Amino acid sequence: MTAKNSTVLDAFFTSLAFAPDPFQVEALDSIASNRSVVVTAPTGAGKTLIAEGAIALTLANGTRAFYTTPIKALSNQKYNDLVADRGEADVGLLTGDNVINGDAPIVVMTTEVLRNMIYEGSGALEGLGTVILDEVHYLANRHRGSVWEEIIIHLDPSVPIVCLSATIANAEEFTEWVRSRRGPTDLIVETNRPVPLTSMYMWKDRHHEGTVEMRPVFGRNGRPNTSISKLLGRSQSRFRRFTTPRRTEVASHLHKEGLLPAIYFVFSRKGCDQAAEQIAAAGLGLTDADDRERIRTIIDRHVAHLSPGDLTVLGFERWRSVLERGAAAHHAGLIPAFKETVEELFIEGLIQFVAATETLALGINMPAKTVVLESLSKFNGETHELLQPSDYTQLTGRAGRRGIDTEGTAVVLHSSYVPFDRVSGIAAAGANPLRSSFAPTYNMAVNLIARYDSRSAHRLLSVSFANFADTYRTDALVENLAERRRDLATFRDAARCERGDVWEFADGPDRPAHPQLKTATLQPGNVVDLSGTLTVILGRSWGGNRPKLELTDTSGRKITLQSRDLPKGTNILGSLNLPEPVRVSDRHYRNEIADRLESYIPLTEPIPVFDVEDASGVEACPDLDDHIRWIGRARRAERDIRRLERRLSRTPRDDITAEFDRLTTVLAIRGYTDDWTLTSKGQQLRRLYNELDLLLAESLLTGPFQDLAPAEFAAIASIFTYESRGGDVPQMPHAAFAAQPLEAALEAWEELSDLETAQGLTPMRPPDVGFVDTAFGWASGFDLDEIFDEEDFRAGDFVRSARQLLDLLRQIRDGFSPYREVATAAITSIDRGIVSADTIR
Repeated sequence: MTAKNSTVLDAFFTSLAFAPDPFQVEALDSIASNRSVVVTAPTGAGKTLIAEGAIALTLANGTRAFYTTPIKALSNQKYNDLVADRGEADVGLLTGDNVINGDAPIVVMTTEVLRNMIYEGSGALEGLGTVILDEVHYLANRHRGSVWEEIIIHLDPSVPIVCLSATIANAEEFTEWVRSRRGPTDLIVETNRPVPLTSMYMWKDRHHEGTVEMRPVFGRNGRPNTSISKLLGRSQSRFRRFTTPRRTEVASHLHKEGLLPAIYFVFSRKGCDQAAEQIAAAGLGLTDADDRERIRTIIDRHVAHLSPGDLTVLGFERWRSVLERGAAAHHAGLIPAFKETVEELFIEGLIQFVAATETLALGINMPAKTVVLESLSKFNGETHELLQPSDYTQLTGRAGRRGIDTEGTAVVLHSSYVPFDRVSGIAAAGANPLRSSFAPTYNMAVNLIARYDSRSAHRLLSVSFANFADTYRTDALVENLAERRRDLATFRDAARCERGDVWEFADGPDRPAHPQLKTATLQPGNVVDLSGTLTVILGRSWGGNRPKLELTDTSGRKITLQSRDLPKGTNILGSLNLPEPVRVSDRHYRNEIADRLESYIPLTEPIPVFDVEDASGVEACPDLDDHIRWIGRARRAERDIRRLERRLSRTPRDDITAEFDRLTTVLAIRGYTDDWTLTSKGQQLRRLYNELDLLLAESLLTGPFQDLAPAEFAAIASIFTYESRGGDVPQMPHAAFAAQPLEAALEAWEELSDLETAQGLTPMRPPDVGFVDTAFGWASGFDLDEIFDEEDFRAGDFVRSARQLLDLLRQIRDGFSPYREVATAAITSIDRGIVSADTIR
């Protein structure tokens, strides 16, 4: 660390109103030493302070800092926070929706924006000193996770990165990969929550007038609470005694226990809206007159840009009425202005109950005293599945406000479909391993071809976290396999018998059963030689030929075993007179017997316990039982070896580079590349960052979208960005203009799908026509009430879909000159009203 950085860091720590935590100091020491860091810590632990310190160090050295986040809402929030701290002149924002002060020393952006900059060789990367990758565990997201890997792989190696992550199980593995790409990298792990968390379990008892009860999931020993298991286990009758409390009952109970404000997670938007309205209607007295006045003021400020007509369609009055009574919903179906209103009201303490989907857990700063999970299962689009432990950790991370609460509370509601042991198992497990979702795309392929030679491109693909993790796990399998093979050799050697082939004896069809006990043997008082130690039988349960024995030795310890477990060569060495009554469990009694054993003189002619007079060879070996046990261990080792060999045979080998080669073959066939050189078509494809990138390029370059009016062009472009929600079946558009371009796009998709299938690729999804009529109506200037019925209107979905469409239209405008004019006009027609609403406040 330079003297200058040491001074900057000291000044930064001095400026804080509190003492930094040790993990924060450790991380900033590494950053000040020009090293990259991976920081994993629970939600609310203070990872943001590390980012702020990194920014201070970067600016002090005359370079720029980029702060990336996975979603626009989080980028907007970080921008506002940094503006409040640094002033508008020093902070910029790049999200697609907003371009503000892009040349500022600090620029907040979505992760895709930085990835696009890297591929395009943007001049904005000059003078870059630090990149902060917030919520880097988003790398596991199967739709967008590749972007994080692309940045870590392709960013100039001289630029240190600061990876901020929730707790992950394989932090060392991930850090090792980052180190292999970025050079010196330190792992900083913080496991302690700043506010301790208590997990609770809540149910309603029908046998006690429907009272709601709540107990800790874990006892003081850290193990699942047995009192809950026993209580729930008593209710096995036809009519269930225990049931899930109603939402109003949950809110009322938390209110009485002083556990509000609360975030109540419901995994459906409709469920969130219903929950908020139910709580508002319950008359719990969550707000007073002064609160309601402040709530109205904040609401009016956030919706001032919306027209009366838009507010009517949005159900504004009903929504405001719920907020005024201290409850709210928060989900992706709300427009940004409504979500931001809820967030501000909750942070100000004016909202006591927020019903939210899991999207709220992603980085948005809304800590609560309590988090409630209505269910531990959610619908994934195809079926219901239980939450992963990492999901539980992320959701409950919002419980406990630092500096306000002494502890946070996570409440899981009883469900007859999820046993309590599953609840405690999920709550106790903690984090999941971070798994790569890296997959090459056509856009990635043309950008690699443009920037690298073939050998370098393949090398970069082979060092993705996906391949690194596969290699990491393969190496572990190889090491385990070698260890088990060594074990097998040891066990085989130990199993050898000087009297013959013990393996043949053990596997032989005529192998005799365990030898029979002699009739009068193993009586209380018998002294036996047990593995070289004098032992006396204190008791025997009369179990026929294989009684259970209770013994003690010269140490006075209590030994219990089955007679069949005695070594075959066990002998009786005489007898001791046992004082009456025999007290096997009395430690003092056993010590008295142990003292007698110390001076006991064995018989000169021992009496065999088992009848082995007719045995010979291996069968007569006194150590046969030991040999057989070693054979058993060897057999288990052999099974483990076969299992490990099967796992190794299934280990993927260079799947990513093979996938890349198949993509480049398709590109060559369609004329986007010539050998390892991009054609003009390939250069244009570089600018399209879209799931259907190749289909979009084919449609734009072959002409079916030419001669469309701006509103028509916007509507047709939506088939590449929109994707109907699970269960929704899109209807064909009504507009006559759409028939010909849609038919051409679908024909192109079928042709490309056939080509992809022939090359061994998974075909791309088809274009989705579900937003065409809506986009056309909006771009044509219609108001919301002319496009939607209030019952089926999902305002947040509409705004998000329209903004995704705007992102694509800007890419077409900037990358395809023949469409520049129509795309520009289409952007203007879409970017109005609630779509253009300024979300930066």
